[in-house]
Amino acid sequence: MGPKEEVCQFKLLASRDTLEVIQGKWRIPIIISLTYGNKRFGEIQRDIADISPKMLSQELKSLETNKIITRTLYDSMPVTVEYSLTPLGWSMNKLLEEILNWGVYFREKMIKD
Repeated sequence: MGPKEEVCQFKLLASRDTLEVIQGKWRIPIIISLTYGNKRFGEIQRDIADISPKMLSQELKSLETNKIITRTLYDSMPVTVEYSLTPLGWSMNKLLEEILNWGVYFREKMIKD
């Protein structure tokens, strides 16, 4: 395998890693919700009105496993759980901005055609 092929393989693997973390209908909206500050479960669910509690819970666990978000338990009555972006999660800002820009562009093209 030559240098071009090695670079290609590296980029293909890196792109698969990225898609593995952000794939699906809900992960990017969850991340975007948390860019507006730390939130409790119910606050995230209110931001993303059509997500079920079960799906939100699954997606939060996946994002936590991938170190995109952190889950903090506060010793209060009742116990409070808060979610926030990690530095790795915050590093996605440029990617999220580009996804949003392309989404706006795509919608405009689809409406015009």
